[in-house]
Amino acid sequence: MIGVLLVDDDALTLELHRSYVERLDGFRVTGECTGARAAVAAILDGSGEVDLVLLDVTMPDGTGLDVLRHIRARASDVDVIAVTGVRDADVVRQMVSLGVSQYLVKPFAFGVFRERLEQYREYRQRAAEAAGAPTQSEIDALLGAFRPSIPVALPKGLSVDTLAKVTADVRAHGPVSAVESAARLGMSRVAARRYLEHLVGAGRVIRSPRYGAPGRPESEYVWRDGA
Repeated sequence: MIGVLLVDDDALTLELHRSYVERLDGFRVTGECTGARAAVAAILDGSGEVDLVLLDVTMPDGTGLDVLRHIRARASDVDVIAVTGVRDADVVRQMVSLGVSQYLVKPFAFGVFRERLEQYREYRQRAAEAAGAPTQSEIDALLGAFRPSIPVALPKGLSVDTLAKVTADVRAHGPVSAVESAARLGMSRVAARRYLEHLVGAGRVIRSPRYGAPGRPESEYVWRDGA
């Protein structure tokens, strides 16, 4: 059983994340903290009960970065997934450098949460199986365990890397239009629409008309819950 420590200064968010964890096989909530100092104490004094920390970035008495710096300085190798509304690229970079496994942006649907924790569970299983001197294929599998799952059978002209970027964009910002996604990703509207339509065909994204603007309705795309 994987012990999960929830860290967030919002009581409703803690309640929501607790309910999400309780719906997943192989996970249990071992503690909850509403501040940075309490989180550090719970991690360092957890007596082995904490395997994974779902860590908020902004809290009244410190930040997620502060928590990470403190526990890494004390040689804690606990696994951490950032769960936050902060979308600052520098914060992401710093947290990754401090050992964050994933960076999950609020708000998100249960399907997204489930996918990320199932990826983490797979990572732990692969790590246990590869104990000792892992082979190259076992190392590759470990490194790939946290990659977001995306369709791999791509039509001609579509790339896996760009599909991953479009996938991440619609999950983080949806509902989005092709124009909006293209502007964020620095690509053409036509190209963005091709990738979005591919995700629709793969059952990962739902397309619907967007009304409210003059002229022909524009299509908008949203990640399918549970996809």
